[in-house]
Amino acid sequence: MAERQIYTARLTRTETLSDRADCKHFEFEVEELSNFDFTAGQFVSMLAKNNEKQMTRAYSLASGPRGNNRFDLCLNRVDGGFFSNYLCDMEHGNVVHFHGPHGHFVLKNPLRDSVMIATGTGVAPMRGFVEWLFPLDGGPDRSEGRDIWLVFGTRHESEIYYREYFEEVARKYRNFHYVITLSRPEESWQGRRGYVQEHVKEILESRPEKGKSDMDAYICGLNMMVSANRKQLAEFGWDKKQIVFERYD
Repeated sequence: MAERQIYTARLTRTETLSDRADCKHFEFEVEELSNFDFTAGQFVSMLAKNNEKQMTRAYSLASGPRGNNRFDLCLNRVDGGFFSNYLCDMEHGNVVHFHGPHGHFVLKNPLRDSVMIATGTGVAPMRGFVEWLFPLDGGPDRSEGRDIWLVFGTRHESEIYYREYFEEVARKYRNFHYVITLSRPEESWQGRRGYVQEHVKEILESRPEKGKSDMDAYICGLNMMVSANRKQLAEFGWDKKQIVFERYD
């Protein structure tokens, strides 16, 4: 088996997405490459030494391929988590090593009407999908006119990651539908409440045959959410092949 190519990623920019959840957006440049080629939805494996121990941690790419050497990540600091603290404490200009891209959490070909279901930092690969399908920089619309829903769930309004970005995409592309739901909203919250599967159900019930013959689902988040949505889709008569998922725990 060929040895994995190890690359160097230099941190160029960070942005705090939520103080409450201690979640950050990271932008990196790959030093060895002029074009880091990957498929939206894939992940990279980050490498770092913890004393003498080599640590590895997989993170979904939070961007689509851009024809350059850049990629984004989205993660929150975890108490006692070596890698999340290592990255969150990195200063601009510092480097980290990685290998990849890896993974099969990618858009199906041909693309069909789709519902993307995410909670928390499970939104990272969805941002990659949306950036690829619906570019805001004048690139080609790759959505082929398909209706794409992003159903994003979190607890509090302060944890709606990339909200302005997704709202901008929804304004520009009429076939992109952005649905936010909060499970522990403040009283002032005017939007949807509850868990993502409740709102996925509404979408399915608005479709002929409840989408079971002409639609795909992409699910990313914690295991309980992924399992609940897979179970619901099975109850609606969906085939397993229509459901692509990735668990974070």
